Amino acid sequence: MQIPHTPVLLNEVKEVFKDIKSGYIVDCTVGYGGHSEAILSSNKDVKLICVDQDIEAIEFSKKRLDRFKDRVVFINKRFSSAIDDIKSRGYELRGVLADIGVSSLQLDKSERGFGFNSQVLDMRMDQNSSLSAYEVVNYYPKEELERIFKEYGEIKSYKKLANLIVSERVKKPFESAKELSSFIAKNMASSKLHPATLAFQAIRIEVNQELEELKKLLENLKNLNNLNLLVAIITFHSLEDKIVKSTFKSWSKNCICPSGVLKCECGNNNSLGKIITKKPIIPRGEEVDKNPRSRSSKLRVFRFC
Repeated sequence: MQIPHTPVLLNEVKEVFKDIKSGYIVDCTVGYGGHSEAILSSNKDVKLICVDQDIEAIEFSKKRLDRFKDRVVFINKRFSSAIDDIKSRGYELRGVLADIGVSSLQLDKSERGFGFNSQVLDMRMDQNSSLSAYEVVNYYPKEELERIFKEYGEIKSYKKLANLIVSERVKKPFESAKELSSFIAKNMASSKLHPATLAFQAIRIEVNQELEELKKLLENLKNLNNLNLLVAIITFHSLEDKIVKSTFKSWSKNCICPSGVLKCECGNNNSLGKIITKKPIIPRGEEVDKNPRSRSSKLRVFRFC
């Protein structure tokens, strides 16, 4: 098979799960099967639950992992809701991996609308979703565009960009990602990144509700009450990493009393487990050289106990 996606931090992920000898590991974002194939190859007696909201990714991974078919279950859902489904089936969970990012195939396939030169304006990971980038760009009120550019893109000139888009779409709706990226590049300066990079990031996050999905996933994992469960999350930008970092920190706290309380009243025994990675694991120079898209990735690991 032609493999369209290079999984990031592959050796590091294998190292995280190397001591799991039985039960199931959940790959919440199977994508094109790179991490899943490595885990199945390295952990001979482990079974895998492969989750993805993108049916194209599911179908691709079914073919790629066909030789492991007796050890693999596929679920075509958003990863946040899949955890409840997995819990109801009574699987013996030992590990969870979530690679919170857009796959290379999604970025590279023009018809998916993620890339700057795409002839469509889509950006949906789930092709059955009703909200696409077209609706966000052409129909969101200016205030909502300002919100997503500020919160999800961390764009300093978020008001200017929203106003430019709203003024332009009155003349003619934006029909393609190429048209939108060219318009942004023409009107917004950027010293390092392509001028449309952060705007596209913000729109994509809004379309796919990526930060809310991550928060729901973490909350559902907490509610599993599964002792000795190893959770590994790979993020690609600061907003995601901040959520994972703060959540793992809160899970590890013994005292959960409000900050103003002079004496602990909670029992000081509320820790759900421990943070395995005091600092995030990042790709080494060699990996970044081979796969530039890995440069912003960070891996954090927590163990429930």
